[in-house]
Amino acid sequence: MVIGIDKTIQSKAGFFSKKIEMLPFKSKAPLFEFTNQHSKKLHLSDFIGQKIIVLYFYPKDFTPGCTAQACSFRDEYEEFVEHGAEVIGISGDSNDSHTQFSTRYSLPFHLATDVDGSIRRMYDVPTGFFGVLFSRITYIIDLNGHIVWSYKSNLAPKSHVAEALKVIKSLSKHH
Repeated sequence: MVIGIDKTIQSKAGFFSKKIEMLPFKSKAPLFEFTNQHSKKLHLSDFIGQKIIVLYFYPKDFTPGCTAQACSFRDEYEEFVEHGAEVIGISGDSNDSHTQFSTRYSLPFHLATDVDGSIRRMYDVPTGFFGVLFSRITYIIDLNGHIVWSYKSNLAPKSHVAEALKVIKSLSKHH
């Protein structure tokens, strides 16, 4: 399900079809600090005004769907960069897990640790299986720090990459 650019769509979440509310189109993106897989502390504001941000929430490192999604972002990463975007993946995994995941699959983008779920809650990302794992949601944040697109699909992880890239290409034409 997609919200963004000029669309508003109500979506159903996860496996239990409960209604979810993603952050509204053009709302200010919540700011947060994170530690990436290289133990470097970063803040979302470090990127605002510099790059369009692709912020993707995924359930768990090393699972088949999440690995496919991360590798798909990896394979298209240079194209995202060419269009002025930075990719940040977020899950509830530990920094050690992110380091291993990033190393094993040669991921060139940041992975943010959100063990306590605080970033997930700021972005209205519901948990999936019995409240344990995150749902799969992608947001695009423009240079001004506003949410300009969001997408949810738990069962089609690679679709997040293709859809986000279309939007990034469209946004880069307007800047």
